[in-house]
Amino acid sequence: MMKTSRSFLFTLAVFLAFFVCTAVAQQPVTPAVAVSQGPAGQQKAQRPFELHALTPEFWEVFDKNAKLETMGTGFGFTEGPVWDPAGFLWVSDESKNWIDKLYEDGRVENMVSLVDPDGSTYDREHRLLSTASGLRAIIRLSADGKSFETVVDHYQGKKLNTPNDIVIGPDGAIYFTDPTIDMTHDQQQELPPSVYRIGADNRISLLTADLKAPNGLAFSPNGKYLYIDDDDARNIRRYKFHKDGTISDGMDFGDMHDAVHRGVPDGMKVDKKGRLFVSGPNGIWVWNSQGVHIGTVQMPQGMANLTWGGPDDSKLYITAGDTVYVLQAKTRGILGHPKK
Repeated sequence: MMKTSRSFLFTLAVFLAFFVCTAVAQQPVTPAVAVSQGPAGQQKAQRPFELHALTPEFWEVFDKNAKLETMGTGFGFTEGPVWDPAGFLWVSDESKNWIDKLYEDGRVENMVSLVDPDGSTYDREHRLLSTASGLRAIIRLSADGKSFETVVDHYQGKKLNTPNDIVIGPDGAIYFTDPTIDMTHDQQQELPPSVYRIGADNRISLLTADLKAPNGLAFSPNGKYLYIDDDDARNIRRYKFHKDGTISDGMDFGDMHDAVHRGVPDGMKVDKKGRLFVSGPNGIWVWNSQGVHIGTVQMPQGMANLTWGGPDDSKLYITAGDTVYVLQAKTRGILGHPKK
């Protein structure tokens, strides 16, 4: 009786094992998901690059067969891209605390070391201006890019928060956002989150303090409007821009809430048709000048900023995670700074 029971149980175990293996083999295979190493060493899943059109106008911006290319990788966290006609890209590495030059062959040259550099642009003398979040200041790099000077770090005797993004206006003045999102626990906030203007005389003036977390900003091609996105409200605000460097009539232009994907609006640029290209949840949100979200470029990693460049300003250079990507467009962009 004991031998028979053991034989039966053995036979039953073999049968069950065969059944389970067969069932598993018949299940559909899920494709492997690529992973990348984050700044803190954790692994994060990467999404596939995809173009998601919401209106036919999106295909006036990108070719349906457009490919995303990698210009450079291995950074900590990339920000502040600025294209130079000499064939390189300025990149802020917020994690490794460098402002770098990234060349088209992928070579990286460390230029200036400072804590938490962020958005950047060129001034009229083709010197790099940068929002040095860690220094709580706007800085200007030297002609050789290896040292810097402080342009401004106070407003009305009070220390700035953490300047985030910067652009040159139609009047030649400097405009920058100053949220508190990068402040550390040991820093004391002295000013509300604001947007400022620095005139030709280096005097700083308040533009607006009605956004809780102002981030990216850009001017329309005709210079009539200033767009500023707000991390807190997760939207884009549009203001009328006046020749005296003031703004008025702020209005909600675009809602960037996403029920599925994490992220907030960040850096933005415009093209010559007045379309906005805004870093946001899942990638680049493209808006036309009427405030219609015409499509999204799904990026492999959460992105921070972007800029136009290349021989005819039709390439998007995109900072996302530890990588700088390049995407060819069918339109031409506005750089956000004077051309050399």
